Amino acid sequence: MMAPLGRGIAGPGDHHPVPPASVFRILHVSTGNVCRSPITERLHRHALERRLGEAHSGGLVVESAGTWGHEGAPMEAHAATVLGDYGADPAGFIGRELLDEHVIRADLVLTATRDHRAQVISMGHSAGLRTFTLKEFNRLVRAIDPATLPEPDPDLPDGGLVERARALVGAAAALRGWLLAPNPESDEVHDPYGAPITFFRSIGDEINQALDPVVTALTGVPARA
Repeated sequence: MMAPLGRGIAGPGDHHPVPPASVFRILHVSTGNVCRSPITERLHRHALERRLGEAHSGGLVVESAGTWGHEGAPMEAHAATVLGDYGADPAGFIGRELLDEHVIRADLVLTATRDHRAQVISMGHSAGLRTFTLKEFNRLVRAIDPATLPEPDPDLPDGGLVERARALVGAAAALRGWLLAPNPESDEVHDPYGAPITFFRSIGDEINQALDPVVTALTGVPARA
């Protein structure tokens, strides 16, 4: 079962604003697909819509799944509360287990932890060069000169976002062996499952801060003040 993809981001069977070949798929992965990856997925979509508007964000498709995903489960109530804090929409989310097809279709996989990253890469499908932890990708993206990336092009059906996103992933993969984490923990987003809402909110803030430079690099549009 595919998770509903929300406003402004089309999925299989939907009327897509750009041709299918002009789509860049971003897959967020955690364990159960009820806490971290739903928060990251919906915050990521919300940020794209705020930067680009619903009509122009369709070239970037954002999804999520879990390595031990609770297929068909709703997101945790505290996760939905956190999304509401940021004005993001938690409605209609359905959890799913990570499958080979999800990895095959993804142009970029962003995981909560290094273990999740290793699990995705172990599935094969040449996933190594396009799979990062979220915080790892954040670190690499911040080191990339935006001037080296293709400029968005409003005359293209996808706004030029797909070419830019592919170039960004290639540049990040090239940097990975040179720009190492200061310590292993710095690449981890810890699991808030079963924790109080205060911990969920701290994880939400962590995820939101990690996403901000990623969305800026993907779109070429800085966050609104």
